[in-house]
Amino acid sequence: MSSRRNAVYALLITALLTGLFTGRAFFFTLAYLFAGLLGVSLLWAWISVRWLSINRKTRARRAQVGRKLEETFIVYNRSILPKLWLEVRDHSTLPGHHASHVVPALGGRKRYQWSVETPCLVRGEYELGPVTLKSGDPFGFFLTPRRLDSTSKVIVYPQTIPINHIDLPLGQMSGGDAQRRRSHNVTTNASGVRDYVSGDSFNRIHWSSTARKDRLIVKEFEIDPLVDIWLFVDFSSSSIVDDPLLERTGPNGSIMTTSSGIPASTEEYSVVVAASMAKYFIDSERALGFAAYIPNREILQPEHGARQMNRILQSLAVARSFTPYTLTQMLALETPYFTRGTTLVIITSSLDTSWVTEAQILSRRGIRPMCILVDPYSFGGSTPATDLTALLQVARIPTLTVRKNDDIGAVLSQRSI
Repeated sequence: MSSRRNAVYALLITALLTGLFTGRAFFFTLAYLFAGLLGVSLLWAWISVRWLSINRKTRARRAQVGRKLEETFIVYNRSILPKLWLEVRDHSTLPGHHASHVVPALGGRKRYQWSVETPCLVRGEYELGPVTLKSGDPFGFFLTPRRLDSTSKVIVYPQTIPINHIDLPLGQMSGGDAQRRRSHNVTTNASGVRDYVSGDSFNRIHWSSTARKDRLIVKEFEIDPLVDIWLFVDFSSSSIVDDPLLERTGPNGSIMTTSSGIPASTEEYSVVVAASMAKYFIDSERALGFAAYIPNREILQPEHGARQMNRILQSLAVARSFTPYTLTQMLALETPYFTRGTTLVIITSSLDTSWVTEAQILSRRGIRPMCILVDPYSFGGSTPATDLTALLQVARIPTLTVRKNDDIGAVLSQRSI
């Protein structure tokens, strides 16, 4: 394009100089013609990216690793002048999101649309947009860009692995005292009956009382007396180990991957383990809490239901191992707030044995710790985990070890050591 334009510049200068030296009007007319051609081409290129609008429709603002993000782009030509061609270049940060497109000839007051499906390979929060429009004149002299700065956010949740069973520390599945607090959800503890009111679900109806009273009677429930479960995920910068072949990019350490498997990093395995366990406990209608430094302190008090699951997944989606706090320090800071009888599931790749002492202190306080150890040695770490696992066994802390390329669902379903 620049070579064509330079050729016209050269012809313009040549015609102008020849006209000055010879005095003939023909060469001046030729120079005016070349100058007019450049001016018209520049104006055409400028108009080609004006009076255009783009509407991008994202089916959902949340996706999950292993699924697809679907987007539809619609380009509107709001002028009566046609657009010969148009390049739409998308600058989204979502890995593998190839939404750029070349729009063919677009008539006046017309629109053109296309759809894009992007497989989500890496968890995180990403920006969709901005978009740059490019077009030019029919002679190929000028190329005019126009940037549309509107953006939106999309969050990609981590992958979850189906788990059949998790062997928690003995006695926790049936422990706890009655809470004597009403519950809006159906639990295993019916506390009484009352008259039906609009909005009550039919599965709460107590049919024996309904038949006896000749009116609709529903059951009332109390909060499940099962003890709370906390997921405590270690994202300390000192414990992360990446496979030597793993590539990261950007200021937030996003992983570059083209495969659908779990990236070979203790951080990513810890996230998948935490997300999978969270789904298992929420589906089992257990009250689940979450604690992590991601790197900012993130504490989610124990709750039931899909809302709590979405909160945990959202926290795990953006979690990075940037915090300078060690697991020992985090346990010392947070565990004083845990109630007696709580089951604490610690997910870590730290081989520092000092945190085991903190876990033993928790045991003496009536808190039942359990460790999910993501073995850093299998990811290229320099030290085996044998000393830590032996110490955990001596401290009678149930432990499951997850290694690189393990079937996480099968490992978590095993009986803890």
